Amino acid sequence: MGTAVRFRNASLHYGDALALAGVDLEILDGEFFGILGPSGSGKTSCLRLIAGFEQPTAGSLELHGRSAIAIPPYERNVNTVFQDYALFPHMSVRENVAYGLMVKGVGRRERLERVAEMLEMVRLADFGPRRPAELSGGQRQRVALARALINRPKVLLLDEPLGALDLKLRQQMQLELRSLQRTLGITFIFVTHDQGEALSMSDRLAVFNAGRIEQVGAPRDVYERPTTRFVAEFVGDSNLIGSRGVQTPVSGEGLFSLRPERVCVAATKPVVGSDLDAVEGRLTDVQFHGASIRYVVSIDGDRSMTALSSQQGDTRTPEVGSKIWLTWNPGDLHRLEDDA
Repeated sequence: MGTAVRFRNASLHYGDALALAGVDLEILDGEFFGILGPSGSGKTSCLRLIAGFEQPTAGSLELHGRSAIAIPPYERNVNTVFQDYALFPHMSVRENVAYGLMVKGVGRRERLERVAEMLEMVRLADFGPRRPAELSGGQRQRVALARALINRPKVLLLDEPLGALDLKLRQQMQLELRSLQRTLGITFIFVTHDQGEALSMSDRLAVFNAGRIEQVGAPRDVYERPTTRFVAEFVGDSNLIGSRGVQTPVSGEGLFSLRPERVCVAATKPVVGSDLDAVEGRLTDVQFHGASIRYVVSIDGDRSMTALSSQQGDTRTPEVGSKIWLTWNPGDLHRLEDDA
């Protein structure tokens, strides 16, 4: 599999502000690649470099093995879908989708054929005459996708494209984007601050923080084996346990991540000889999440741990204020590389 995008020690400044600092990243042909991080972490700056809207202030960027430094945006065979969709309100759906072909001078007959094909692909075949204002948020999203894809780019950039949708529609569009990417087989690079979105959609993902990459890997690896404290806390929830750390001492130096779903709530201390680690605490909150229950437990008065249990089996819960034990398998502890 070839390389679609490669950053080599790439940095980007906006005046005195550092947006990216020495980024090294390789994105493969045909990948659905997620870029995840909080606001201001450098996610969109990466997309702007790939699209050609910005140039690195240091380092390099390659597209399909060729330096992109001297390639203007309109020659990069890269298209972008923005969060606000950026549709032309005075044009019909058909005209919006055909716009890129018209700019390139594609003949009317071919334009109509390709527009019809693309609207069929995004399930809007009957919506060609409508204006964007007559569409739902999900339909406008699909028009924006069709317009970006009709020029047959090798790389599609998606900058928080689902952020304006409600939860149910966002989940539906996640499935549609994945299906569309598999059908087309082109590289999708998807920027989001939503951890669940990145984990469920990406083949691989990069976690950004303060202009730097904290970790790159498959979603399961990033979630189950975070390399840094930032990743452990930003990608899902995590209990931090360690000799310098936060909760209760464990054997060995350093800081360990323990996911709440790996922690069990018990009314009594495990029997002597048990292979489980355990700590006593006081239940301070119980949060109902439908399929699961989240327990927040105070340890030593000023520190807390969380446990997440499914609703299967016995659904009785201890009362807030009661003393309980939290237990876990020591094998579920994952040591972090930075133990600050």
